[in-house]
Amino acid sequence: MNSSGTFPKISVITAVHNRSATVGAAIESVLGQTWPNVEYILIDGMSNDGTDDVIRSYGDRIDRSIREPDEGIYDALNKGIRAATGDVVGFLHADDLLASPDVLESIAREFQSGEIDGVYGGLYYVNAQNPDRIVRYWKPVPYKIGRFWRGWMPPHPTCYLRRECYLQHGLFNRSMSIAADYELLVRMMVRYRIRVSSIDRVLVRMRVGGKSNASLRNRLLANREDVEAWRINGLRPPLGLRFTKPARKLLQFLAKPE
Repeated sequence: MNSSGTFPKISVITAVHNRSATVGAAIESVLGQTWPNVEYILIDGMSNDGTDDVIRSYGDRIDRSIREPDEGIYDALNKGIRAATGDVVGFLHADDLLASPDVLESIAREFQSGEIDGVYGGLYYVNAQNPDRIVRYWKPVPYKIGRFWRGWMPPHPTCYLRRECYLQHGLFNRSMSIAADYELLVRMMVRYRIRVSSIDRVLVRMRVGGKSNASLRNRLLANREDVEAWRINGLRPPLGLRFTKPARKLLQFLAKPE
């Protein structure tokens, strides 16, 4: 998919394990992008349900495919970051879709227009069987670092950061089983104050059913890891974080899709 000489080159990473029913749609949403300079990397943790057959059916349209055992989603994503050669790195989960063919182009234009290190945008949470059915809506708002102290975080599937940020400030913290994405954003945006802007549009359709909400036990573990995400970065956790962060999800059910 690469077209040399077009800045920025965007590396999109998909980590997958046994998602033969959905990974093809995720792949198509990346391969159908209008931005010409895209590197697409698939990390398959030894799927045994036919996922590998789906991936291989795309041949060299996928720039790099790594199939080997991993130690979970964050290990797989770290492998993708290490393999990436783009100026900018983002992630598309195997159940999810880029919202339209010009998503990566809008991200690229944002990086072209200013001295920034990262961008994020809006997200639709959609029905697992019908991605056209919107369940809830994360509405994009202008970036203000102070929002983090009120339980806010940008949706990680819409976050695209310069690869240099990972080289300077580290990859996903694999000591966390659920909230490593939150810890990474706290580290990048709060601890190291990278320069961030927002895009006022929906970038991703994310199927509902994430690990952190799969059970009460996982939700409680996620709450503990949210607090730990601040402490391991030498930061004081916001007062009431265990309540404010989950409460924001409730508001997303009330937001009107655009």
